[in-house]
Parts: sequence; C-alpha cells; structure tokens
Amino acid sequence: MGRFDRRMRRSAACAVCFLVCKFCAGQQSAPESKPPVQSSPAQATPAEPSPAQNPPAPLPGAPSAIQSTTTPAEPAYEEQPKRIMGMLPNFRSVSAGANVPKETTRQKLVTATEDNYDYTSLFFAGIIAADSFATKSTPEFHQGAAGFARYYWHTVADQSVENYFVELIVPSITHEDSRYYAMGKEGGSFWKRAGYSLSRGVVTRTETDKPTFNYSEIIGSAAAASVSIFYYPTKERTVANGFRNWGLDITYDSVTFVFHEFWPDIHHLIFRGKGEKAVLNP
Repeated sequence: MGRFDRRMRRSAACAVCFLVCKFCAGQQSAPESKPPVQSSPAQATPAEPSPAQNPPAPLPGAPSAIQSTTTPAEPAYEEQPKRIMGMLPNFRSVSAGANVPKETTRQKLVTATEDNYDYTSLFFAGIIAADSFATKSTPEFHQGAAGFARYYWHTVADQSVENYFVELIVPSITHEDSRYYAMGKEGGSFWKRAGYSLSRGVVTRTETDKPTFNYSEIIGSAAAASVSIFYYPTKERTVANGFRNWGLDITYDSVTFVFHEFWPDIHHLIFRGKGEKAVLNP
C-alpha cells in the first residue's frame, strides 16, 4: 500500500508539472515582433499623408470605431456542457452571460429526470454504490453481487428522491429557478466565483430573476432525507442518520456548483487548441 501511495503521488506530481508547463508554453507562444524595415535614402522623402493613414478625429461624444472593433468576444469555452467529459451530469448549469427564458414546471421535470436517469447519472450512482459497497457502509446489505445490487438501487433511489424534491417539487411550489447560473471569468476573481458557487446552496433566484432564500435546496433535501429512511433497514432509521444525510446532500450540491463553475476553465487549460469545442460537448 505504501508503494502504491508513492506511485500515486508521483503520478499526481507529474500531471501537475505537465499542466504547468503546458500553461507556460501557451503564455509564451505569442509571435515575436519583427523590427521595422528601414527605408532607403531615395525613399526618405516624406510623402503626403493619405486620408486612410490619418483619419479625421472623431466628434466629441461619438463612439470610437477602434474600440468597437477590438472588443474581445466572449470566450467559447465559457459554455457549460450538458455532460462533463461524458461522465458527469451537468443539466442544471447555465453558461455565463447566457440569456435564457423563464424555467417552466415542464423544464424542471425534464431536468430532474435527466439528472436521475441519464446514462451519466446512472454511471455516477454506480461509483457511489461501489464506494459504499467497499466500505460496508450498510452492513445489512451484505456482500456479493446481491449486496452490490442493494447498494446500487438504494443509491439510485436516494438520488431520484433528492433530485425530484430539490429540482421539481419544492421549486414548483415556491416559484424558484432550480438552475445554476455560472459567473464565468467576467464575474471576478477565483475567490469571488468560489464564494458565489458555495452560496448557491442557500441563495438562489426566483422565476422572476430576484434573489431569494434557497428553499428548494434546504427544505427539499430535508424532505428527501426524511423519505429515504423508510426504505433502509430498521437499524439505519435514526434521527442522527437523517440529519447527516440532510447535511451531506446540501454540502454535495454546493461543492458540485463550485466544480461546475470552474469546469470550463479547467477544460480550457487541459484541452486548449486540441479540438476544444468538440470535446467540451460530447
């Protein structure tokens, strides 16, 4: 095990060095400026400036044509994909600066269902079930193929109940927008964006685009934790487990928002210049 840990640390260090070198190479790849070509003595006589060389000065208060043509466009990599690397669901995220219509109840239903039963969601549930199976988090499920099947369907059930309460039932009653609106690089510094992402666990927006307390997350997670204890073994049906699951659901969603906020930046750093657009939306 110690040897395995050292290999993992060495691999992680190599990966970090590779990313840093790639980033530095990208920063230093700007072409060098060439020295100006000197004119011969025969050409030293100044010529009359043409109107194209000396455009007339703009009128006071008029917009500058140079500024309007050099304004950088929004980076394409700011777009939030529906699936991250084809492995993680990301159906609730809205790209930075995107102007989207009001979220309807039907859209809430579609998003919650995709978060539950898309192939990425079922795959991710298998990872969580495998971890619970390996650590024997619920001994009553036992081991073997039957034991793993119990872990898996309980994980899918937990995921479904939580998502339907948080993304559909409660926000439909309170008229909240259940989506996550990314800030993007224009939103500010790393810490500002990270703080914003974490705060979305307790602050959200209404369907009329006004900030409000995130009843969907807080009350929806509590309702899901209360319902889930009824299909677990009797020994697991405790108040302590209910509060623990409630806190874990809120924490997990908040951390997920942070990852979704910065995923376009992470993806751009890794795949910059290598078919980025095609890989961003698999």
